[in-house]
Amino acid sequence: MKTVETKRMTVAQALVEFLARQWTVDGDIRERTIPGMFGIFGHGNVAGIGQALRQANELEPDLMPYYQARNEQAMVHQSVGYARMHRRRATYASAASVGPGAANMLTGAALATSNRMPALLLPSDTFATRVADPVLQQLELPHDIGIQVTDAFRPLSRFFDRVQRPEQLFSIALAAMRVLTDPAETGAVTIALPEDVQAEVIDVPLEFLQDREWHVSRPVPQRGQLERAVAAIRSAKRPVIVAGGGVIYSGAEDALRRLVEATGIPVGTSQAGGGALPWDHPQYLGGIGATGTTAANRLAAEADVVIGIGTRYSDFTTASRTVFQDPDVRFVNINVASFDAYKHGSQLPVVADARETLEALIGDLDGLRVDGAYAERIARENDEWDAAVDAAFAPSGSDLPGQPEIIGAVQAASAPEDVVVQAAGSLPGDLHKLWRVRDPLGYHVEYAFSCMGYEIAGGLGAKRGAIADGSDRDVIVMVGDGSYLMLHTELVTAVAEGIKLIVVLIQNHGYASIGHLSETVGSERFGTWYRSYDEGARNFQGEDILPVDLALNARSYGIDVIEIEPEPDAIDRLSAAIATAKASDRSTLIHINSDPLVYAPDGEGWWDVPVAEVSGIESTQRALEEYRGPKSTQRPLLG
Repeated sequence: MKTVETKRMTVAQALVEFLARQWTVDGDIRERTIPGMFGIFGHGNVAGIGQALRQANELEPDLMPYYQARNEQAMVHQSVGYARMHRRRATYASAASVGPGAANMLTGAALATSNRMPALLLPSDTFATRVADPVLQQLELPHDIGIQVTDAFRPLSRFFDRVQRPEQLFSIALAAMRVLTDPAETGAVTIALPEDVQAEVIDVPLEFLQDREWHVSRPVPQRGQLERAVAAIRSAKRPVIVAGGGVIYSGAEDALRRLVEATGIPVGTSQAGGGALPWDHPQYLGGIGATGTTAANRLAAEADVVIGIGTRYSDFTTASRTVFQDPDVRFVNINVASFDAYKHGSQLPVVADARETLEALIGDLDGLRVDGAYAERIARENDEWDAAVDAAFAPSGSDLPGQPEIIGAVQAASAPEDVVVQAAGSLPGDLHKLWRVRDPLGYHVEYAFSCMGYEIAGGLGAKRGAIADGSDRDVIVMVGDGSYLMLHTELVTAVAEGIKLIVVLIQNHGYASIGHLSETVGSERFGTWYRSYDEGARNFQGEDILPVDLALNARSYGIDVIEIEPEPDAIDRLSAAIATAKASDRSTLIHINSDPLVYAPDGEGWWDVPVAEVSGIESTQRALEEYRGPKSTQRPLLG
């Protein structure tokens, strides 16, 4: 019998070394699946994961690099930002302590899973032996003593398990890696680690610690599914492609370009699909849906066949199921996940990799070309929208520029390869309409979870991803004051590691997006201004702006700050500030005030947010009447 060679280690030491030796292989690309680990230490993990990382740092520094963070949620956001830049081939691990440390990662877990992005979460747990019970920060539920904070990760994770005994580590770690590297299943992967088990000793088979490769699955389309899809596309008079994040993650943008150039089929993108085609490509219509362009939404309204590629069809992408209005519209849904491929009752799913399917379609659709009238319509709608964007970008000379002007100035001062990062507020909608994407990885808007506070942490992760690829492209984080206040502490992380970010902080003294939405539902921006509390009116709706200095706050973290005062040449000064920030090798925050009541051009999209059916407020009564119009155009979309 063959002797199994082993190494005596703690569970945490074994897990750290195991993770360090995992490799993702995608065609000719081979990279470490987990290139590093974030950690905030407490009594749950300081003697386990913390000790293992310290030991690795001393004995083999490159084994598993450790990075600090200032917030557990932000650790996961950084991991997602990194994963996006690496097309889901790699991500970071995040270790947190018992109780609040673990709970603070829950938002990050939900974000990763909603976005179908890999992130490895290692929250600590209470004693498996219960030798000390209850411990500090333990959640006690009398009806079920076994439930702990880490159980809250179960519905937020694509994989969850708890290492109750040391010997369980082997099967759990391997199962976790399978999900982490599976394009159809990936998301938050959570391994809960009881604090006593982390420090327990185990004889680890050396085979477990050897390099292991995880080959990314790129399934080809089944012949029958492909033939039905091809027949539907060939029969279409007004086909439209909806390109989602799956195009980016599979590296399918070149195949998409070749297909649409051959056929003339136009393309609209979801937020995650931004970058699937460059903004000035003749077949590119811009963003589609609630925050889309008139070009995309007008053609989508008349489409008889919708070809969804790597999209999950969120309510923003479908404009709450109002954007596709042809009564006989059919959906050809190409997706590696069958869950998404069958959406809208599609009878034409293609459960396969985006790139593999597009390559097949290029051959099978040989000779297909949209008719001349449709091609002219595509060009005409694009020209009209481009003119609207140019007008929105034109400086107004106002002391308080509108957000579209600000976006235009940042766009003009940025390089084609630069990455814009955003997540929440009014900016995602404006960027979806206005940002002219020039690079496949140049548009990074987290909009599946649209998490306020993602921006700086996610931008830091994106910059780490660029650095790992040897790229010096700048990452430009655009963030409103509301989102900035939610989570800005990772600026300290950027300073500590000398990682360069450019942050454009747009100060509008409130929640611009929800303020506008509040108006549309008749609530008149109630609770959306940042104002001093009015004792008499018992609200925050007055004119007394808070004396909060966010530029000073950022400066206190040690980064360079450029303040742009309200004045007619504010946009020119913003352009100069971007140039200064790009020339610097340090992180720079640019603070500019804006007018939140200046909106981007209307893209003729709609988003369903119900209005109160009974109200004593006249503004809500008016809003209800306005709501009923687009509501009546919603369709079940059973195609």
